[in-house]
Amino acid sequence: MTVRFRDRLALDAVNLDVAEHETVCVLGPSGSGKSTMLRVVAGLQAAEAGRVWLGGRDQSKVPAHRRGVGLMFQDHQLFPQRDVAGNVAFGLRMRRAERTDVDRTVAELLDLVGLPGAQRRAIAALSGGEQQRVALARALAPRPKLLMLDEPLGQLDRGLRERLVVELRQMFRQLGTTVLAVTHDQGEAFALADRVVVMREGRVAQVGTPLEVWQRPASEFVARFLGFDNVVKATVSGATADTPWGAIPVPDGARPGPCRLLVRPIGVRFAAAGDGLACVVEARTFRGGLGVSLLLRPEHGPTLEAACPLRDAPAEGDRVSVEFVAEDVVVLGDPA
Repeated sequence: MTVRFRDRLALDAVNLDVAEHETVCVLGPSGSGKSTMLRVVAGLQAAEAGRVWLGGRDQSKVPAHRRGVGLMFQDHQLFPQRDVAGNVAFGLRMRRAERTDVDRTVAELLDLVGLPGAQRRAIAALSGGEQQRVALARALAPRPKLLMLDEPLGQLDRGLRERLVVELRQMFRQLGTTVLAVTHDQGEAFALADRVVVMREGRVAQVGTPLEVWQRPASEFVARFLGFDNVVKATVSGATADTPWGAIPVPDGARPGPCRLLVRPIGVRFAAAGDGLACVVEARTFRGGLGVSLLLRPEHGPTLEAACPLRDAPAEGDRVSVEFVAEDVVVLGDPA
């Protein structure tokens, strides 16, 4: 699909398949086109070129309200004048479902999202997390062919997001729901998705499982978007690469020649004094259960980020030697 806003391409010939019962999360910075894609699929935005197919049917002439998709937005867009039951039942009543069916479905969905017996509660009396659950129940009530989520957890605090994303994944698997979600939060996407799509300037930069994308970013853009900063120009020759940090081992089968090279922080390991690259610890940041992140100033080359357990972390100002582990080195491609 292609979408143009004046002289800017919001989507540039994007092609994406979502399998039945699959959860796909689209990641990308602001302006990358991820929300525009969602709006095109929902029928809220016309495409300049391309088609949307749902369940084997072309949706080109199908209006948004007849596409059978569920939508859930970042701000929830609940009706404040309706109680919880009135919000969840909205889509069902629009379809003129029987009252007994509506009441049963509302009760089942509220149980499912962890709000049993909340039918008569006012929207204003709910916490942000509870409103998110009501919005989800409302989107699921008409049994959509495709559930689409636009930054669904963006307004919640980090702890609540981490709990709810696990619950959402379990819920979607239990219901067999097909989900297309967009987010800028990679942790949220990796926890929720079966496949991740990373977008850049209206194009797909990489598609893969969360593990594939995390372990093998396809480009420097993807690597840096994921938060990896140890990226340098390099030249691969045999089993090593020549870099500003000296010779670094590369994985078997790495293509020889110029490239951009990523060293994951966990692949920067401490070595015996005098054996590796000499560095000074410029800063250290505690990362909770992830241990400690270290910013190292090497004797030559740009700064390095390293990660290690708290018990092994040197102090700021300490002098250390480091070496590199080939399995945490990624050859990204030709230099930009």
